[in-house]
Amino acid sequence: QVRLVESGGGMVQAGGSLRLSCAASGRTSSIYAMGWFRQGPGKEREFVAAISWSGGGTLYDVSVKGRFTISRDNAKDTMYLQMNSLKPEDTAVYYCAADDSGYFRTASLYDYWGQGTQVTVSS
Repeated sequence: QVRLVESGGGMVQAGGSLRLSCAASGRTSSIYAMGWFRQGPGKEREFVAAISWSGGGTLYDVSVKGRFTISRDNAKDTMYLQMNSLKPEDTAVYYCAADDSGYFRTASLYDYWGQGTQVTVSS
C-alpha cells in the first residue's frame, strides 16, 4: 500500500504564498503519478494539479495555472505544491493523491489519498 501525508497548510492573506508537501511511504515504487485536489466548504472536490512520477509532465486546472507549481522529488518520495498569489477562493482542504497506473484529472481514478491539510486565505 501507499500512504500519503500532507503538510504545510495554514492561514495567509490574499496575495501570499504557501508550499504544501505530500510525503509518500509504503510501496512508493509503484507510484505512477501524484496529484493535488481541494475541497472548499460546501463545494465538490476539484482537481488542482497532477504530475507524472517518471517523466515529470504536469497538468493544472485553469484556476491555478500561472500561480501554482507542482513538483516532485522522487528520491524523497515527496510531492510539492508551491502556491503563490493566493486568493480567498483558494481556501479549501487540500488533498494529495497517488495512483499506480495512470495520470488523471479525475479524483475517482486515484487509489491513494492523504487526510488533507487546511489552507485558508483571508481577504
